[in-house]
Amino acid sequence: MDDGGGEEVMQVMSEVHLGCPPASSGPHFSNFIVSVPSELVSSVWNFVEEEAEVQKEKQVILDEDGDLVVTRRSEAVPCWSSRDADLRSRCFNVIIKHCIKSSIPAVGLQVWKAELALSDFVLHSIYTSSMFDNIISIELGAGTGLVGMLVARIAKTVFLTDCGDNVLDNCYQNVRLNFKTLKYKSNVCVRELDWREYWPPVVDRKCSILPDRYRWTSSEVEEAEDASILLAADVIYSDDLTDALFSTLERLMSRGSEKVLYLALEKRYNFSLDDMDVVANGYSCFLSYVRNEGDTISNHAASQPGFMGKHIDLTKVPQYVLNYNRGEDVEIWEIKYMRARS
Repeated sequence: MDDGGGEEVMQVMSEVHLGCPPASSGPHFSNFIVSVPSELVSSVWNFVEEEAEVQKEKQVILDEDGDLVVTRRSEAVPCWSSRDADLRSRCFNVIIKHCIKSSIPAVGLQVWKAELALSDFVLHSIYTSSMFDNIISIELGAGTGLVGMLVARIAKTVFLTDCGDNVLDNCYQNVRLNFKTLKYKSNVCVRELDWREYWPPVVDRKCSILPDRYRWTSSEVEEAEDASILLAADVIYSDDLTDALFSTLERLMSRGSEKVLYLALEKRYNFSLDDMDVVANGYSCFLSYVRNEGDTISNHAASQPGFMGKHIDLTKVPQYVLNYNRGEDVEIWEIKYMRARS
């Protein structure tokens, strides 16, 4: 494809879009159907009922005279309304505006398999635990925003971050498209975060040409540093960007509250002349930053700051998002930043 200046721009296409109509100059709208697997309905309802009983017991408190003390509902109490509605209908649609193919710098305009796998993980966690209830969360490289929008149904605040006006505009439109269907409980903020400029982002409006709605405020930066869960899907494909990502993660995860990152990636294999073999170089670059939790390391290495990762068994995560082939090359990692120990 010619970029208008006489130079060819390489286009890439996600496997997720293989069944879509031929690419055109305009965007495409896809319906992604989310369904609770039938074998999980009873176990999810058991969890909901157990949590309801726990909250009921907490609300019945007697004073020393035996009189009932009426307590206000705590903000930390999980909100089950969205879960109940999903279980009753057992499925709902998410509309995603996306491109069928794009240049590599604009891959955030597409939907990728790791994004759908991370959506499965998020949905499973929402339905079977309270880990996302009332939290502050940041999605890095949010792209179309699908993962963060699902979290926004149960969290307190969600920051959807990416880089580039076209990607941010598309993400913002997807948030608006699904407002009525997903019934966000969260304050959803679409914000620019360029990993090459590290953390924290610039909040001086005079230094930015971005529309106001994508700029950070100082209070939002402070709130983001109190995030407990970070999310990222299919952001491992360029070694330079992987380097920039982990530089940003080091600064972000070493500030404020303790954080955990759930990162989904797809191992992509290419023939390397240097190795004379088919290798996944992007995956190797990722592993160079993350110590595996199960590996034996020296006391000295253990005392150094760095990232500790645990590979999540995806075979135990049911497929909630229908009509995509997860495959065997998609992985999800739980990653924590270990601060230096004296």
